[in-house]
Amino acid sequence: MTDPIDIARRCFQAYIDNDRAAIEALVAENFTFTSPLDNRIDRATYFKRCWPNHRYITGFQYRRLVVDGDSVIATYEGRGDGGRGFRNTEILTVRDGKIVEVEVYFGWSLPHPATPGGFVDS
Repeated sequence: MTDPIDIARRCFQAYIDNDRAAIEALVAENFTFTSPLDNRIDRATYFKRCWPNHRYITGFQYRRLVVDGDSVIATYEGRGDGGRGFRNTEILTVRDGKIVEVEVYFGWSLPHPATPGGFVDS
């Protein structure tokens, strides 16, 4: 399968299913991952640093899945154990049926700590 949205969904599902073999099959050898905390880390570092988070993720609700060329823009609300929620946007670049790059933009905690129309003082 080479449909970028299908590949993105399968990647997120691997986290829910705690299925490392499934995600390893989707991630290219030359994979890089960038987030506010990580700057183009490689595949091995990603699996060491990020994959352990699968233990806390219980689901995703997609708010946006948009294909733009070989990229998928995915905005989702994730659910964690203990009822914790979060919202992120990721850009996954897919080539030849493999994810070669991910950029993550952390969103906010759910429920949002600010009241509607309000903000959080830092």
